[in-house]
Amino acid sequence: MGQVIIDVTAVGSLNANESVVLRSEIPGRIHKIHFDEGDRAAAGSALITLDDSEYRAQVEEDRATLELARLNYRRAADLHNKKLTSDQNFDEARVRVEQARARLALDESKLAKTRIVAPFEGLTGLREVSPGGYIQAGQNIVNIEDIDPIKVEFRVPERYLSQVRGDQSVAVHVDSFPGQVFNGNVYAIDPRIDRSTRTVALKAKVANVEGKLRPGMFARVRLVLEKRDNAILVPEQAIVAQGEGKFLYVVVEDKAELHPVKIGKRIRGQAEILEGVTARDTIVVTGHQKIRPGSAVRAVNKPASAQADEKPERDKS
Repeated sequence: MGQVIIDVTAVGSLNANESVVLRSEIPGRIHKIHFDEGDRAAAGSALITLDDSEYRAQVEEDRATLELARLNYRRAADLHNKKLTSDQNFDEARVRVEQARARLALDESKLAKTRIVAPFEGLTGLREVSPGGYIQAGQNIVNIEDIDPIKVEFRVPERYLSQVRGDQSVAVHVDSFPGQVFNGNVYAIDPRIDRSTRTVALKAKVANVEGKLRPGMFARVRLVLEKRDNAILVPEQAIVAQGEGKFLYVVVEDKAELHPVKIGKRIRGQAEILEGVTARDTIVVTGHQKIRPGSAVRAVNKPASAQADEKPERDKS
């Protein structure tokens, strides 16, 4: 008895869990840079601040304009209640308050955008700006990468589609760390099959606490499709091939009986038996050339290498 693992291997690429290139939404002169390249940044922490003096002045002007509009509206409302002004003048005063409020909200939004923050926790990349530099809206500033966990994207042939599912385990190998295995689990399966390659794309997340794995790395992926515990495993030399059929000699009352079997996965000199024998059956491992169905057999305890030319051996599967 043993465990049989059904798997498939593929090649893939590593991608950040989250990745973004920060850009300014407004033009301005860089007042201060708050990070060092390659450092970890906390979510919401300031990375760049622009000179906000002009934007603050605009906000103060907007607040004064709004206050004046409110005073004018109160006067217009008082006159309107006394029937001393037209409905049009009253409506215009009310609309000017709304316009002033909207203008203030817009400029307050621009003022807030002078502080460029990290949208999530991650490692900062190489910055493309310098203190004192003037940047335009949309200009690249720095990339930030969340790499723990890290994602691996790979493809498997469409014939495995019925066997893949979320939460299946993967083992990832990269050239940078030979011999080391990084374990993870599938979390997404593309519902569409690629027409040109007839493959399906999968994504898995792999723990990367030490930060050894980096986005862009080439990866070799082993996807575990199924694990069968308590599988019946027999030495491959115990299998008798006759035509297209596969058989095992099973010992019944000290006599050999030839049982047809269905072979599953082969693992390092062993073969999985899916049908034909049970775990309690005793099988003949070597010496098949000396027996026929009905031949008498007896158990021996010598190693298989010493029994190749001796009497047939029987063994528990």
